[in-house]
Amino acid sequence: PLSVAECPGTSSAQAGRAAACQGCPNQKLCASGAAAPDPGEGGPEGPRGGGGARPRLTARCRPPAEAAALRERLRGVRHTVLVLSGKGGVGKSTFSALLAHGLAAREDKQVALLDIDICGPSIPKMMGLEGEQVHQSGSGWSPVYVEENLGVMSVGFLLSSLDDAVIWRGPKKNGLIKQFLRDVDWGVIDYLIIDTPPGTSDEHLSIVQYLGAAHIDGAVIITTPQEVSLQDVRKEINFCHKVKLPIIGVVENMSGFVCPKCKNESQIFPPTTGGAEKMCQNLNVSLLGKVPLDPQIGKSCDKGQSFFSEAPESPATSSYRNIIQRIQEYCDQQHLQEEKII
Repeated sequence: PLSVAECPGTSSAQAGRAAACQGCPNQKLCASGAAAPDPGEGGPEGPRGGGGARPRLTARCRPPAEAAALRERLRGVRHTVLVLSGKGGVGKSTFSALLAHGLAAREDKQVALLDIDICGPSIPKMMGLEGEQVHQSGSGWSPVYVEENLGVMSVGFLLSSLDDAVIWRGPKKNGLIKQFLRDVDWGVIDYLIIDTPPGTSDEHLSIVQYLGAAHIDGAVIITTPQEVSLQDVRKEINFCHKVKLPIIGVVENMSGFVCPKCKNESQIFPPTTGGAEKMCQNLNVSLLGKVPLDPQIGKSCDKGQSFFSEAPESPATSSYRNIIQRIQEYCDQQHLQEEKII
């Protein structure tokens, strides 16, 4: 298994020669000295602090070679969907996990979930994969599988402890994201779902840039009804326009709460400015749907189980499934348009 803590780092005299390097796809590169240290690699930062060892970030390829390598690795990916949010705590990772579960419900579909929230990797917990490790094969890093048709990759699998903090500057984060795309043996998959951190920072720029060598169907943006969330979502939409990232649509999480006993609905987060629906109308963006609050969603995430199987009759389950259906239809339409162009 690969471990962040055991890697000597590209600047070490043991790079490519240490016992921990055996089986790594970049061993020869590091041993040759061609893997230059990342600008963010110096100093005391590291997952364990105090100058602890860091994952091997490979040399910068020339742009054409880098693009070709990424394109080759991702050529078996049919659809790629980014999940974004302007603010943390709005249910973005929860949606990513449920989107993956929902798409993988069809056994004839291969689904992969990539967690690039480097500093806050919650996907392993939500998918019931805490404590799992990444293993090496002749063709690269192997995803960790929830089901035969649902694989997951996250920096959470590379940490020696669940409490380890990843304290990296932007260049190191970018290097690991590139490595996830280039060195993971994704195989042939129908959907690659990418869970991103909140905001519009290094990770978002990097993933859009790297996937430019392949293809992105679009982004799903998650929000909650209140204005304090919507104001950051407007920035996220502006980011998508600036980097020419198609927007599949917006999902409003925590949209009301229906009491399971009296059936009355309460607005826990009042849409004081009209909520996501009004914002989408103003910005000419699709509203994919609204998901009501359900305490079982949080419980399922903490237990690492699918909310769909835990609460199949919940109004939230129905909302999620309708949203997932719309995303599938959007991706299928994109595929048809590409075939016409070809």
